[in-house]
Amino acid sequence: MDDRINLDELRFECRGLDAQALLQKFAVLFPERVVLASSMAAEDQVLTDMVCRAAPQIEIFTLDTGRLPQETYDVIEETRRHYGIEIRVLFPDAAQIEQLTAQGPNLFRNGIEQRKQCCNVRKVQPLRRALANMDAWVCGLRREQSPTREQIDIVQWDRQFDLIKLSPLADWTTEQVWNYIRLHRVPYNALHDRGYSSISCAPCTRAIGAGEDLRAGRWWWEMPEHKECGLHFNEDSAMAEGAARG
Repeated sequence: MDDRINLDELRFECRGLDAQALLQKFAVLFPERVVLASSMAAEDQVLTDMVCRAAPQIEIFTLDTGRLPQETYDVIEETRRHYGIEIRVLFPDAAQIEQLTAQGPNLFRNGIEQRKQCCNVRKVQPLRRALANMDAWVCGLRREQSPTREQIDIVQWDRQFDLIKLSPLADWTTEQVWNYIRLHRVPYNALHDRGYSSISCAPCTRAIGAGEDLRAGRWWWEMPEHKECGLHFNEDSAMAEGAARG
């Protein structure tokens, strides 16, 4: 991050800005050094629409883990055509995948550590490459999504990847997300119409039932506090900011 950027000052400057204005501000503040990491989920599709409308300087990329459902590939293609944009697709390292699958194609069901190992190879390492030399990244995290995300800030320091993380929809509700999608006719993953509230790799995602937590369909064999893939640390923001400044 540019030494001239003070995170507290940036937070103050961003107070009161709506999601689209936040994207515009970051596009100007970090020209060619801010990216949108999209999983093609509903929230990320909202952000993609906003980027295309107001901050087209922001590059959009997605991670192809090699285990995605066909519906996700369909929405990648539909999004490209709808907005007339390129979406950069990043893949895991082939050698690492070979070593991983030598333990079994479904090792992620053997325990939390094995599942996190799989997520690290398929998601975290490709993301680390994508964020190298960036000053900020945009993601679709919302506080409502799960207990592990209740404390996220709209603007915070990401200690894991050593840059600013912007979550413009942090305080949005699910209703707001879908109202935006309907109003602006935003392409979305067909699995959402089949009860999938959170979508990632096919073997690790299922539809949820009435009354279930929004991320209940992710790694449903694990406890809620473990349901993160490693892309987003659930850590005290003050510690993270102290590390950034210090």
